[in-house]
Amino acid sequence: MKCDVINLDNAKVGDIDLDDAVFAVEVRPDLMARTVNWQLAKRRAGTHKVKTRNEIRGTTAKPYRQKGTGRARLGSRKAPQLRGGGVVFGPVVRSHAHGLPKKVRRLALRSALSAKQAAGQLVVLESTELAQPKTGDLAKRVKALGWGTALVVDGAEVDANFARAARNLAGVDVMPSIGANVYDILRRDTLVLTRDAVAKLVERLS
Repeated sequence: MKCDVINLDNAKVGDIDLDDAVFAVEVRPDLMARTVNWQLAKRRAGTHKVKTRNEIRGTTAKPYRQKGTGRARLGSRKAPQLRGGGVVFGPVVRSHAHGLPKKVRRLALRSALSAKQAAGQLVVLESTELAQPKTGDLAKRVKALGWGTALVVDGAEVDANFARAARNLAGVDVMPSIGANVYDILRRDTLVLTRDAVAKLVERLS
């Protein structure tokens, strides 16, 4: 399909033919949800921890005799039913990461790109090259373009001046094409791809 190519001044400078196998596939919300959960699970630190019964510091003496008190028998002050005792089945340090087939991840990324294209939220940019890394100038251009929150995906490398200028812009993320992922695409309103990014994504997902 044909798509207009613009520059940072919002002027049309040409067009590009988007590969239907990448930008016009059936949108699969289920696969995108699975991929987002997979990404967020990998980010979790998993450092939550409570002390179990054998980790509580305290006496090992029996609190009172077994019989004759009228109370329930008790062998330790570390028991989980007592205040200060251990925790039963509490969280321990672990990894929350789980596996997800590569075919599912690739199809989910194609679905995310296709969803943005179908919703009219995909913009193709000629280039992200800036003469100077001025955040104020870039902010004015972004506002004029009406992007709101946006993810800008460049080619193999992001232009240094553009990356520096966009670093302090709230709601604008910048990454190279190799870093394009479902979560970041879906969390921003507008997806901005450069010509190089389109070529790299087609090469990666075809």
